[in-house]
Amino acid sequence: MVKPSKSVKIATPINGSMTSIADVQNLEDTRRIDIDKVGIKSIRHPVRVKDRSGGEQHTIANFNMYVYLPHNFKGTHMSRFVEILNDREKEITVESFKEMLPEMTEKLNSEAGSIEMTFPYFVNKAAPVSGVKSLMDYEVTFKGEISEGKACMELKVVVPVTSLCPCSKKISDYGAHNQRSHVTVKARIAPGKHFVWIEDIIDLVESVASCQLYGLLKRPDEKYVTERAYDNPKFVEDMVRDTAHLLNIDKRISQYVVESENFESIHNHSAYAVIEKDKTKKK
Repeated sequence: MVKPSKSVKIATPINGSMTSIADVQNLEDTRRIDIDKVGIKSIRHPVRVKDRSGGEQHTIANFNMYVYLPHNFKGTHMSRFVEILNDREKEITVESFKEMLPEMTEKLNSEAGSIEMTFPYFVNKAAPVSGVKSLMDYEVTFKGEISEGKACMELKVVVPVTSLCPCSKKISDYGAHNQRSHVTVKARIAPGKHFVWIEDIIDLVESVASCQLYGLLKRPDEKYVTERAYDNPKFVEDMVRDTAHLLNIDKRISQYVVESENFESIHNHSAYAVIEKDKTKKK
């Protein structure tokens, strides 16, 4: 670890002579309190993401970048985070994202750090009856963490779906209340396993929902999705359990968190459930 310093010497733009400028961030701090995460949030940068069909999507990601700061340093060098982003190619890829982790901790003289990039991801979906195609957007986050030279990656996908209340269906003479739900999956890839596509997580969640969502529906499609949800009622508990079951049998995934928030249509609150599991730990 680099020791705190008081100043740095730089050449002035006027005459090129060396002069000392105080390096305040690098001063020693006497309070002896480590900072777990310090860095920058909500900086946008272009990214390029491969899709499962073999194509690429060009989009804008929101980046959060942090490092661990030991107690003896007053502050970190915020400008270096931006330099790391801009030193990459014009559009950051998943591959270059992974490379940024060790570079960041090295440039900021830190033992540990993390980077998150969140972006909209689009899937061209065909309506279930008419086949008319439209784009559905999903919120995706890649998170990388590094500590003592060891890196790990996490994929997070927010999948909007339809859920229909089993209780409402059971007690009503006709109809049942349904709602749009957000099922969020955070998945950590097992070492040495194949890559998990964003579409893999989307397909998994949509397969257990009362019904999936579409950007564009014709009248025959509306009839289908309404009846599909009615025939497939799910509590919020069902949503997370069914998703967790599929994640449990997917050998590519070592750890996961699955949560569902149902935006209730007959209440002014949401229903919520979450399951967390580390498959590497035996009970």
